[in-house]
Amino acid sequence: MEKTLQINQQTSKSNTKSRDLILSILFDLVGMASFLVPAFAEITDLAWAPLAGLILSRMYKGYAGKVGGIIVFIEELLPGFDFIPTFTLTWLYVYVIKGGKQE
Repeated sequence: MEKTLQINQQTSKSNTKSRDLILSILFDLVGMASFLVPAFAEITDLAWAPLAGLILSRMYKGYAGKVGGIIVFIEELLPGFDFIPTFTLTWLYVYVIKGGKQE
């Protein structure tokens, strides 16, 4: 029984990790999509910046989510910085550098 519980927990962590990576890539693509229409880009970034900050801070709990949310907010507001994949970089920090430990 205990072994089954451990396997279920590992599978759940793996599913969360995969889901977070897919969502991170998707949200980064949404943020970069404003490059498609240059004049329209800054207007869409005004709406996307706070939303991206909120999404990132909810996706990744603790310190990583708070700092990442602030960074993505600022990055989306600054012209010319939309190419930075902040969501994916946060995923790398949380799951690769920190080993999945969210504080």
